[in-house]
Amino acid sequence: MNRFVLIVTLVLSSTLSAQEPVTPARPDTAEAERLRAQIEQRFSQRVQEELKLTPDQAAKLRASQEKFGAQRRTLMRQQMERRRALDDQMQPGIAANADSVRKLMDANQAARGQMFKLEQDEDREMAGYLTPVQRARYQQMREQFTRRVAEMRAQRRGGRMGPGGRETGPGQRTRPQGRRPRPGRPRI
Repeated sequence: MNRFVLIVTLVLSSTLSAQEPVTPARPDTAEAERLRAQIEQRFSQRVQEELKLTPDQAAKLRASQEKFGAQRRTLMRQQMERRRALDDQMQPGIAANADSVRKLMDANQAARGQMFKLEQDEDREMAGYLTPVQRARYQQMREQFTRRVAEMRAQRRGGRMGPGGRETGPGQRTRPQGRRPRPGRPRI
């Protein structure tokens, strides 16, 4: 299991960098791709076992995962690039370019809509070959897997998970979970 966690961590950290334009001089790209494929295969096997998929269902799910996974990775990479650009704009002590910040915020909003539509399209396609219970369980498994990967990535970078599942760095603070004070009312 520890080897699996290590592989997941390596693949995801390598995959993120592998998503950027790659030149032939990068020797780790092929290894990262191989590890990512290995993790996806293991996840698919686990899904097939837990959902008790027929061979036909498993083949259709694999095709959907490949189709929508590629699109999802592209959207996530673009979102990460926008977050970095926004973080660069919002550095303390440096005036942010309001027009750039507005464009980045608008693009982030549009990307959330694209991701939601992608998830709807994927769910609609899976509805053609999975039962409602299988679809719900698959989505739970994928959420747990994604959350675990994000936690491992944050730990590897020395950060922790902040509000909304977003990673925070070693010096960043997270908002405390619980009740938020109401505006205009003193906190007791």
